[in-house]
Amino acid sequence: MKNLLIIALAICAMVSSTYGQEKRVLSLEECITIAVENNLSVQRSQLNLATAQVNLMQSRGQRYPTINLSGNYGYNWGRSIDPTTNQFINQRIVSSGFSGNSSMPILSGMQIYNSIEQSKVDVEAAQYDLRKSSNDISLNTALVYLNVIFNKELLGNARFQLESSNQQLDRTKKLVQSGALPVSNELQLASQVATNEVNLVTAENNLDLAVLDLKQALLLPPGQEIDIVIPDIEISEAQIESKTVDGIYQVAISNQPEIKSVDLKVQSARLGLKAARGAMYPSLTANAGFRTNYSDAADRSRLFFDGTQIVPTEVGYLQSDPTQLVFADLEQPVVTGSDPDFTFSEQYDENLSKFLSFGVSIPILNGFNTRSSIQRSTINFQQAEISAVEQRNVLYQTIESAYRNALAAAKTFTASQRQVEALEETFRSVENQYNLGSSNFTDYQVASNNLFQARSDLSRAKYDFVFKQKVLDFYQGIPLSF
Repeated sequence: MKNLLIIALAICAMVSSTYGQEKRVLSLEECITIAVENNLSVQRSQLNLATAQVNLMQSRGQRYPTINLSGNYGYNWGRSIDPTTNQFINQRIVSSGFSGNSSMPILSGMQIYNSIEQSKVDVEAAQYDLRKSSNDISLNTALVYLNVIFNKELLGNARFQLESSNQQLDRTKKLVQSGALPVSNELQLASQVATNEVNLVTAENNLDLAVLDLKQALLLPPGQEIDIVIPDIEISEAQIESKTVDGIYQVAISNQPEIKSVDLKVQSARLGLKAARGAMYPSLTANAGFRTNYSDAADRSRLFFDGTQIVPTEVGYLQSDPTQLVFADLEQPVVTGSDPDFTFSEQYDENLSKFLSFGVSIPILNGFNTRSSIQRSTINFQQAEISAVEQRNVLYQTIESAYRNALAAAKTFTASQRQVEALEETFRSVENQYNLGSSNFTDYQVASNNLFQARSDLSRAKYDFVFKQKVLDFYQGIPLSF
């Protein structure tokens, strides 16, 4: 029983830690920071930047010498060649070798220099691509954040309407009890209260979905409960009317990372074309190296010599008599002794060879590989220029659309304000008439629903205008904040 109690307490603690987390209240700036840190597209852009940095390091490494070492150790059986004397032998031998080589480019038609400069530009372009990803996430987060505020305001409107209907129902009940109004008015108002309760539940569900969208945009864990800070939002139509599309565009092309990125990619393509053309020029390379080896056959065959002597030596047979040997006096070395202990280190020292050379490569005909590479680099450069022009056109069209949408949203917001003011007066008038019995429930219900819908439209127009205004601020380099 004691163990079961401990297990139950542990489970309760786990459940309470999962579901009893303190609600986290976030501002727009905090939401943007979290979204940028957690977003996978931003992380992918960070990896692209890391790849560009690795490519830069590799390009810089082409200026330095290449150094390679190699070695071997093995056994041979039967007829083979002694690696130390290059003579045929028929015995088991143990041999090893060690070598090294180095090569350094001296002249390469500026290919290495242009490749390094191209890699530098690619790193800078990748940094702007990372900023572009962060900006996209920031704009999307601001939109989702404003959607939560909008649904909070709709929920407040629904609560206000339900409270107003409940108050009206209480007054109607008293009037019905006093006989001033028929019972049907009370029943109709009870139905209106039920409808408003449904509207309230719908608004609560919409708010929960909006908060869920925000959590998903921030990639927060499922158990994390969040709320947002409701900022004081200033709405000023004059800020938009004082701007022009061309003015905003001129500011945007100087600060938007996508424009800087495409310009750098044009520069990168130009450097790539120069590097490709460099393959048409001669290249000069310096080479150096060494090699040495060891064989245990040399331990058994190394001899010491002391001059030469003339010795009759068989050289063949007579052509007329194949059985008759022919001798000739040949000079042969005089062997004075042998060295059975020709050691490993001694052989490596004695067999060591070194070299230093310079190589020149002049391209003449290589299957049109160089010319094809130049043509591809030229096409890449032209495509980069087209992309730069296209990106500027997209930016101008986006700003123009955002500007027109902001102006339209400002006008819609102003019209919605006047509509709400008029419908509030209408509703008060109808409500007073309904309380005096001079107006029917249908008129009251229509006035109430119209006012609720107008307030909802006003909230929608308000936050639509705020977002479009923030978009214009964003293109002017103004941080997203309230």
